[in-house]
Amino acid sequence: MKRPIIVSLAVAIFATACGVATETTPATADTVADTTVTTLLESATTTTTVAPALTDDSGFPVSFTDSLGNVSIETKPQAIVSLSPASTEILFAVGAGEQVLAVDSLSNFPESAPLDPDLSAWTPNIEAIIGMDPDLVVISGDTGDFVAGLNAAGIPVITHFAPANLDDVYSQIEQVGAATGNIAGAVALIEQMQADIAGIIAGVPTFDVAPTYYHELDDTLYSVTSQTFIGQMYALLGLQNVADPADADGSAYGYPQLSAEYLVDADPDLIFLADTICCGVTAESVAGRAGWETMSAVQNGWIVELNDDVASRWGPRVVELLRAAADALTLAVSSD
Repeated sequence: MKRPIIVSLAVAIFATACGVATETTPATADTVADTTVTTLLESATTTTTVAPALTDDSGFPVSFTDSLGNVSIETKPQAIVSLSPASTEILFAVGAGEQVLAVDSLSNFPESAPLDPDLSAWTPNIEAIIGMDPDLVVISGDTGDFVAGLNAAGIPVITHFAPANLDDVYSQIEQVGAATGNIAGAVALIEQMQADIAGIIAGVPTFDVAPTYYHELDDTLYSVTSQTFIGQMYALLGLQNVADPADADGSAYGYPQLSAEYLVDADPDLIFLADTICCGVTAESVAGRAGWETMSAVQNGWIVELNDDVASRWGPRVVELLRAAADALTLAVSSD
């Protein structure tokens, strides 16, 4: 067996449950069912035009529609609490880092983020958060009456569910920029992401037959289909997802649990591991799984060790995920 491909994505490691579960809320199965590669390319690389209402860094109040509905922010926030690792990364990337008061226990990037180990994104304590006196809270999902309770206390909340595509990512970045008075930083970030993504896609070698891949979320063989945001990142590179037939009817919302027998039969050309932190999975341990020694990816050493955080968050570092996949694909194609 050839030496496995190991892609290193530098980021702090957290010793807790798999980060994928935190940031991969399923989109509805029909959200992107008809999306083509051409459409994905246009979404990834076409310059985004910011709506007129969101163009002035100093213009408050600001209103927009997030994942739950209308949000109004009267004044520029100076004490932001983030309960979403992806949103934390976006806040700092657009230039709002100095306005962040505290972030949840899983928001381990960037290192300068004021992480509070007692602040849970899974089971947020509304009384404790109100006691912090924030002027804006950002979350990735509403639990019970959390948003309603904060709003009743006069605290605005931005809710950003997991995106269906890159356009959704860009929209969330715009909204965070507008909500924090950093729309110029948001626009600059989006433009840089689009330029980087266009460059990555342009550098991918051509091939006659699309290579296949398997993306592993955890060691129980949960995966993603092309209907998910992660799956669309691979589709930008022209890769074919072996998990797609396992959720053809969308009943698993794009996150099917596969079997070892299914994967051996599918015989993916590349394997991407997004469970290296949560579950300690390595290219070596995958190669040692019973029956997997017959897989093309194992025999050729085309097993890619990703960082769980980068592979599960939809902030600015989606570019790193795409670059890691593109580098592995380029190496694999050039080795043929």
